[in-house]
This record gives sequence, structure tokens and C-alpha cells, in this order.
Amino acid sequence: MDLRKLKTLIDLVSESDISELEITEAEGKVRIVKAGAQQVVYASAPTQISAPASTGAAAVSAPAEVAPSAPTGHTVKSPMVGTFYGASSPGAAPFVTVGSTVKKGQTLCIIEAMKLLNEIEADADGVITQALIENGQPVEFGQPLYIIG
Repeated sequence: MDLRKLKTLIDLVSESDISELEITEAEGKVRIVKAGAQQVVYASAPTQISAPASTGAAAVSAPAEVAPSAPTGHTVKSPMVGTFYGASSPGAAPFVTVGSTVKKGQTLCIIEAMKLLNEIEADADGVITQALIENGQPVEFGQPLYIIG
């Protein structure tokens, strides 16, 4: 696996909400684990990471990120693993946006799991102050989706 591909994978993990990524290719296996603000990269023995001639060793290290402050308000979390959708269909308006007033039981989004579309409802009244995930992204069980203030 070349260094540019590894750097891209590290950047993808650091910018997303996933905590672990494992890639297996013919030449070996790479596992990237996000632990807090740090990332740890494990490579199996057969994997050779080849750096392009113009890239130095400093290109492998990911920039240290400052953890954002904890959001205030009620957090709506994903009850399952799946794919997040903010609208009922690709061209439709989203169920809610930042600033929307919601009531308990109102549909906030859809999570697709195993070809089933599951509506996720608000479990508190309030105003959506933050949307923590983008349309089409994978979500994990317990991952925060929205903050209701």
C-alpha cells in the first residue's frame, strides 16, 4: 500500500465519526483505530508501505486535532447501525434542519439497515441546534445524530 493511500485513509477516519477502519488487500492488511484525538495504525507484517520519492516521513503523521466542546442539550442517538438519510427520498426536503422546532415523536431522519428504512423519531421537544451527521453517511449504534436544545 503506498503512502498516499494510507494518508488518505487516515484523513478519512479522522474527519468521520467512525472509530475503526480495517482494509485487507492482496499485499497485506491495515487497521486504523481512532482513540480519542489520536489515531493508531496497525499494519500486518507482509504489508510494505512505499513512500513516493518526494514524500518525507512527516507526511504519515496526522495533525493533532483539538476535541470540540461537548454540545449542550438533549442528544438524539442512533438506535442501530446503518446509513443515515435526512429526507424520505433523494429529491425531497429534509425532515428537519438546524433551527427546526420538533415535538416528541416527530420523524427526524431515516436509518437504512439491511434494506429496511427505519424512521428515527424525536424523543424530546425542542429546537434542533446541531445536525451531527451528513446525508448518506454510515452510522454506528449510539452515535449522536442531532442535538435538541
